Amino acid sequence: MTERTLIKDLAAASDGPISVSGWVETVRDQKKVQFVVLRDESGAVQLVHPRNFNEDKTPADDPIADIISGLAQGTFLTATGELKHDERVKLGGVEIKLDALTIAAEAIPETPIAEDSSGDKRMDWRFLDLRVPKNALVFKIQTTFLHALRTYWVEHDFIEIHTPKLMASASESKAELFEVDYFEGKAYLAQSPQFFKQMAQPAGFGKIFEVGPAFRADPSFTSRHATEFTSVDTEFSWIDSHEDVMKLHEELLVAGFQAVKDKHGDEIKALWDVEITVPTVPFPRVPLAEAKRIVAERGYEVPRADDDMDPEGERQIAAWAQDTYGHEFVFLTDYASSIRPFYHMRHEGDSSVTNSYDLIFNGVEISTGAQREHRIDVLIEQAKEKGLDPEELDFYLDFFRYGVPPHGGFGMGLSRVLMLMLHLPNIREATYLFRGPTRLLP
Repeated sequence: MTERTLIKDLAAASDGPISVSGWVETVRDQKKVQFVVLRDESGAVQLVHPRNFNEDKTPADDPIADIISGLAQGTFLTATGELKHDERVKLGGVEIKLDALTIAAEAIPETPIAEDSSGDKRMDWRFLDLRVPKNALVFKIQTTFLHALRTYWVEHDFIEIHTPKLMASASESKAELFEVDYFEGKAYLAQSPQFFKQMAQPAGFGKIFEVGPAFRADPSFTSRHATEFTSVDTEFSWIDSHEDVMKLHEELLVAGFQAVKDKHGDEIKALWDVEITVPTVPFPRVPLAEAKRIVAERGYEVPRADDDMDPEGERQIAAWAQDTYGHEFVFLTDYASSIRPFYHMRHEGDSSVTNSYDLIFNGVEISTGAQREHRIDVLIEQAKEKGLDPEELDFYLDFFRYGVPPHGGFGMGLSRVLMLMLHLPNIREATYLFRGPTRLLP
């Protein structure tokens, strides 16, 4: 493997011979001296080359100058030269006086996107778009955030699983379901790992987590929807109610936000003017019925025929939580059983309400969690009430016929969290390669 120094490490390096590799960001080809800004995954540095002249001040043979004059933005190369610390250099206080340039791959001079390109155009050329430090930083933040969650899980004895994404039947509902040919039959792309993460409970795993893809055949063109997304899921046994799930959920988010603030907070502030706030616990909790009353008092009536909250209602209750508690998060709890899946446990003594919640972050729903119904007889009856045929759910119901502890969990959209954390305009900016109703490329 090629030995190279990352640009971010140059400030701590001693003056002297150095080699760096990256791509050309800008070239200033002046008469007496040439400058190249070279960027790698960690930062940018200025390369400098004084042109060679004969004694009569005519240009001398100068291979490096010839190379620089022909460089196009995006060309990948290795630069070797003398590192010099100089506080007058605005870019990091260091520069490299060139001894040699080795071209790894030349770029076409005309780039297809610019700073003012439309979002769709940028997504067409996403690999170029991600060379922009601000856009690339999103995924460094994502790495830090997920690492913090994973550290929490592992330190608390959770087991990581990877569930199938090809399913014989729907995991949530038959709506929003991608159907694919599967040899002589049909299969479906998993809408969530719900059934399989629950299977880990009668298997005796106790506590599990998964970070993986999920698919929804939803033709929405909103700023927060995607047809393929990364779902952050956890499920664990021996809970008393959905309150235990909410407690775990908020502890995970505190760990994730603290890690992001510690590692990237200053850069986020500089690039987006966003102050990362580590949420305090407990997060505000509001039963859905009460949330609707609060929203109505703020002058907004939720115009839905069912018992659910709508996006504007979520924004209104988030504004209320911010005004009342100074908090970016709020749990909406105790959703009506009429709008929840059959496997959500219902309140003891009031079957019209479930032990479930949605988590709202900066006005947008990022997660649904619940205590699951683990009693097989109750589960079958609730499935029938939803118009489902228990025989079609036999493989799932088998999980409960041989003993299963009380359990619960949640699923959370990773890109939504990042979008809202960084105040990005849409979920495409927080997704490496976005998939929507009209986008399958690149």
